[in-house]
Parts: sequence; C-alpha cells; structure tokens
Amino acid sequence: MTYDILLALIAFAFVSSITPGPNNLMLMASGANFGFRRTIPHMLGIGLGFSFMVLLVGTGLAQMFDRYPVSYTVLKVVSVVYLLYLAWKIAHAAPVRGANTTGNPMTFLQAAAFQWVNPKAWAMALTATTAYTPDHTLQAILVVALVFGAVNLPSVSTWTVLGQQMARVLTNPRRLVAFNWTMAALLVASLYPVVLPN
Repeated sequence: MTYDILLALIAFAFVSSITPGPNNLMLMASGANFGFRRTIPHMLGIGLGFSFMVLLVGTGLAQMFDRYPVSYTVLKVVSVVYLLYLAWKIAHAAPVRGANTTGNPMTFLQAAAFQWVNPKAWAMALTATTAYTPDHTLQAILVVALVFGAVNLPSVSTWTVLGQQMARVLTNPRRLVAFNWTMAALLVASLYPVVLPN
C-alpha cells in the first residue's frame, strides 16, 4: 500500500466513522441514558467488531453477494427489521437514575454482532476493501482493518461524550423522552438509503 493510498484510507476511515449513522446515533443515545463508562463495551464492540468485519469482507465474504444475490436482499430485510427494533428500544429507554430504573446499554458482543446488520458498516467495509486494497493482499486488508480500528474508537467516543454532555440538559423526564424519540426517528431515517430502490 502506497503512502498516498494510506492517507486517503485514513481520511475515508475518519469521515465515514465520525459522520452520523446507526452506530453513532445509538452511542449518543446510550451516552445520554447510561453515561460514558457504561457505554465503553458498546464502543469497543463497534471498533473491534467492525475491524473484524473488514477482515472477513476483504478476504472473500463480499463475493458471496455476487454468487448469491438473494443473500443481499435477505441482509437488507434483516437490517431494516433489526434497526426498527433498536429504534423502538431507544424510544422507550428509561433513564438510569433512581432506584426503579430499567434498561441496559448494548454489550460488547451485541455491538460487534450489530455490525453485520448495519447498512452503513457494510457500505464502509465494501468500499474500503475495494477502493483501498488495489493489490487485494492479506497485508493490505490487515492495514485497512487496523486503520479503521485506530480511527473508529476515538470517533465513536466523541458521540458518546456528546450524548453524556446532553444528559445534563435532559434532566427533565419530558426532555429525555423527546431526545430518545428524536434519536429513534433519526435511526429510522438512516434506513432511507437501504429501502430506497436502486
């Protein structure tokens, strides 16, 4: 991998990791509802889970869509259904303050598994392994995975901190409910590119 390609990859990884998407919207909601510390497993699950996904996609998993086009349709349907379920959970999240509160942040394994039904993660992984590995060697794919791992964790942490800071404003239960419903609506809106016919 040349120096120019590496710089372009770092820029792509940063822009695609820091911009709004299902992962970042859920982290912002988790930061507001559960705080930074309790959201750490969620953040690590995204960072490490996505890097692992890049490795598998880069080493041949992407060809499955070419061989079995129906698998892409199945992935889209599962993605939409699961994201709608997550949006419902965010909309109905209870604040964690007080004795009678319910709800838990996403775990490491849940966040890592979520990458496989996250449309933005698939788009990022397919673009990165196609555009930034011209020789398509295992070494180049490993570099892509490592770059995303290094760039992704600080990026997703930013969204968690933003949510945590918003929690100071969301002390009123009505404001917290409005925030959660707004995050849920934005998560549903992020499905627009998935459900829009090509």
